[in-house]
Amino acid sequence: MLPAGIAKLVPMLPMPAFVEGRYLDVLAANALAAAISPRWTTGRNRLRDVFLDPEERALFPEWERAAAGLVAGFRQAVGTDSDDPRCIELVGELSLVSPVFARLWARHDVAVREGVRMTFAHPQVGALTLNREKLLVGGTDGIMLVLYHADTDTDDAEKLALLGSSVADPAVGHGAARPR
Repeated sequence: MLPAGIAKLVPMLPMPAFVEGRYLDVLAANALAAAISPRWTTGRNRLRDVFLDPEERALFPEWERAAAGLVAGFRQAVGTDSDDPRCIELVGELSLVSPVFARLWARHDVAVREGVRMTFAHPQVGALTLNREKLLVGGTDGIMLVLYHADTDTDDAEKLALLGSSVADPAVGHGAARPR
């Protein structure tokens, strides 16, 4: 369950932010996160989107590397509970429809969900390199606050500010970026 304080915090953050559960379900997200990916919104599942949605896949220039990291992080998140019904359902569904997922899952790679630099091929601003931080929300079963930020005084910071202005102004932004 998402703590109420975190649910209130996420929309107020001045950077792209979302909260993911142990099965990589998006539990909360702000408008700037949705401006990077319209699929980073409440109710979406990041594994499903990365493996099944061509537009999400197109965001990652090094898609297979990003996908491998996501699967390894998912394996770490579920730990020894791989016989959990939700895990079985998700792994079974993705294994049937994505040979790449099936191959990556079979490797049994485990990776700590931690901060990295990520480059996106964003449809509006082009190449966008951001720092990603994943912070464990205390008192929860593996819920992570995921934050993206640009290095200061860079083209990436300017591009992120442009995306921020597009979600701040309804005349410029798109409805999918609005928080629910």
